[in-house]
Amino acid sequence: MNCMKSLTPKEADLLLAVPEKARLKWFRDRKAVQTALTLMVGTSVNVEEDGKDLRGIVCYIGPVVEPSFSCPITGTLFGIELQGVDKGKGNSNGKCQNKKYFTCEKNCGIFVPFSKVRPVVPISLMRTLSSQSETKALSPGDRVTYLIDDKCRHGMVVHVDDEDGNPHVWISTDTDASGKTGGEVKVSIEMVVKGEIPSGPESVLDTPPAEQHTDLHLGLNSMVEVSLMTGNSYGIIRWMGALPGRDDRMVGLELEEEKGVSDGTFKGQRLFTCPPKRALFVKLTSCRPDSRFQSVSANPEEDADYGSGNLEVFPPISTEQVNDLLIGRMRGIQGHCNSCYMDAALFGLFSCSSVLDSMLFKCTAPQDAPIQRTLLCDIVNPLRSKGFVEGRHVMKFRQQLQKHGYSHSFTTDEKDPEEFLNIVMHHILALDPLLKLSAAGKVQESYCYQIFLDQNHRLILPTVQQLLEHSFHSAGLKLAEVPSCLILQMPRFGKKFKMFDKIIPSLELDITDLLSEGPQQCILCGNLAVEECTDCFKELVFSPTGFKVFCKTCSAQVHFHPERRCHQPAPLNIPKGYLGRGIPHILTRDRLELFAVLCIETSHYVSFVKHGPNKHDWIFFDSMADRQGEIDGFNIPEVQACPEVGVYLEMSPTELANQTPRDMKGLAKRLFCDAYMYLYQSPNMCLYR
Repeated sequence: MNCMKSLTPKEADLLLAVPEKARLKWFRDRKAVQTALTLMVGTSVNVEEDGKDLRGIVCYIGPVVEPSFSCPITGTLFGIELQGVDKGKGNSNGKCQNKKYFTCEKNCGIFVPFSKVRPVVPISLMRTLSSQSETKALSPGDRVTYLIDDKCRHGMVVHVDDEDGNPHVWISTDTDASGKTGGEVKVSIEMVVKGEIPSGPESVLDTPPAEQHTDLHLGLNSMVEVSLMTGNSYGIIRWMGALPGRDDRMVGLELEEEKGVSDGTFKGQRLFTCPPKRALFVKLTSCRPDSRFQSVSANPEEDADYGSGNLEVFPPISTEQVNDLLIGRMRGIQGHCNSCYMDAALFGLFSCSSVLDSMLFKCTAPQDAPIQRTLLCDIVNPLRSKGFVEGRHVMKFRQQLQKHGYSHSFTTDEKDPEEFLNIVMHHILALDPLLKLSAAGKVQESYCYQIFLDQNHRLILPTVQQLLEHSFHSAGLKLAEVPSCLILQMPRFGKKFKMFDKIIPSLELDITDLLSEGPQQCILCGNLAVEECTDCFKELVFSPTGFKVFCKTCSAQVHFHPERRCHQPAPLNIPKGYLGRGIPHILTRDRLELFAVLCIETSHYVSFVKHGPNKHDWIFFDSMADRQGEIDGFNIPEVQACPEVGVYLEMSPTELANQTPRDMKGLAKRLFCDAYMYLYQSPNMCLYR
């Protein structure tokens, strides 16, 4: 199969030690795998543990489980001895599973997979040092970069000598470890490379000649990226010219994040102005166009792959991948010209869920295939693989929808998410209706459900569960079947007027009693229920949620009360296999999981996504969080972690009711107060749709 790739035994060992959910991501990161293969005992590394970077030295590389005939590969772990201020932050003294692999002090050792380890010195620099020290002779007067204390420094060769077969270089330093100038240092020739590698608080990595960017179209205000020791960084060229002592053409970048060295000054001379720690001066050849704005479908072969069935498919972003792929600025889907309704909906549906992936692959009419191809190749795949979709791809999608005649203002006007979803799912892709409702023996089909309440609902701080039950009760509705995806629109008086100050998200929707057919339990004794009383729905003596269903005995007792004698219980549709059972039975309940919420405030849509099983696993997405420039500028989307949502979900209804919206921490206020649409999925039914 074209989608399969071979692994060496060493690569397989590395990946086997990574948690299963994150294994595919690291398999695709070939650079990280190759870097891990070059690590040796004695290499200085940074270790990621509990969200912190710890400094240590590799002391062991190998398995901690003995291989066997049935399991010849057991996974390669790295045993790290923590150093300096990070001593004591480990969990081992070199032992793992009662076997000693190396020796260190108590709680100074740690065993981790390669996904949590990275060399202090970038592997590209280590390769350059080793190769150039062997192939290029150094002479007095040469400008060099040398490595000492895991840091790059610059200087000039004074003398090269050989002590007992070990060549060393005497270097006149630009600045020594204490920041003083004019000193000399003796360094092993293996740690010296001819020429200068631009450095600062975040050193720019050397770029192999074959990869250097020579695009003469890069000029002032070009959006570029550079490789730093901590990864790629993005910025805008604010200055171009020559710097003292350098022959290369240099540029001054204003970075998006505080990874620079100044506010636009170089050695006391102001070359441009930007916020502190945002300016970085590098060679023009170290810059390349911002990859986030490069077309992911510019290759004409991609269309051919789509038609031939060889297109690579990317799974939803897992909880383990969220921090690496999604969190930060220029992440998610870039907004453009009133597109927030579409951006928020697409991000909520596809970033961390696959419940509607059938939209991407089902057979469709030839005239509609380009729209489906744009949705998959230009929006969903880049979102899941790179964590970013540039605005022009969404505009292309909107232009295609407008061209089909479903709306003449798709590219200019603000829409509602449900209008957009109905057009795409029903008119374009002819997706089977997500929702089948039973009313008076007839089945109605739809893609979204708008919650309506009668005037006597008595709800003040409702949960989504209560809203759905009250809406079904007042409309006389039941579910004809369990939906794979349930899209609920919250009750409103128009788009701008909310019925409730706050709505409590129900992380799970129990829809067992909302189904038109199937066994149900008596709410009092737990036996098989045979009757339902809609008149008892609002009785305060019962539970505040759920339809009121009873067995024959309990129904008779309940309705013997004078105030309930006028009630009219109705028989339930009981499957034949359950009739005649008089003993209590265990009933498997049907539940839907919340995976996204769309919110609206002053006509602007944003979305929250629940990406993991814990109450704190929430992220917030805004496709127009910031903007660069005016009319000719662009929007900056942003994804933020918002674990504070979990704090409020753990509060009692009374505590939550007493929370003043303006005083709620972080972004939680928008979720509780501005909810417009809730998205639920069935973990069972989505496998069959």
